[in-house]
Amino acid sequence: MLFDPDNPIIQRCAQGMTLEAEGQSAEACLLFEQAWSASTTVLEKFISAHYVARHQKTVAEKLQWDERALQLALPIEDVPIEDARVRGALPSLYLNVAKGYEDLKDFHQAKENDQLALSFTDYLIADGYGK
Repeated sequence: MLFDPDNPIIQRCAQGMTLEAEGQSAEACLLFEQAWSASTTVLEKFISAHYVARHQKTVAEKLQWDERALQLALPIEDVPIEDARVRGALPSLYLNVAKGYEDLKDFHQAKENDQLALSFTDYLIADGYGK
C-alpha cells in the first residue's frame, strides 16, 4: 500500500514499525496507540487500528482490533484514490481475523474469513508481498 509519508499518523506507525523491528515492543505499542488517538480520518483509523491489534494481550482483544481495522477499511473501497491501496490490504486483514477465530476455536468463522481473504487476492500488487 502507498500512503502519504508526510501524514503524521503514517509517520507514527512507521516509527512504531521501526521500534518493533528493534525489539522495542512497548515503545512501538505506545506510538500505535497515539496514532489511533490522533487519527481523524477513516483511513488513518484503519491503519492505526491494524497496528494496535498487533500488541493486544489476549486473542480476543487482538481479534476485536483486527475486526475494527477491517470494518474501517471496507467502506474505503468506494473512494477512488484509496481504492487500490485498501483493497490490497483486505486479504491480510481477513487472514488476521481468520487467525483470531481459529485461535478461539471458532472454525466456521475462521474458514469464512479465509475464503473472504482469497476473494480479494486479485487486488494484491504483483510484488514479493503480493506473491
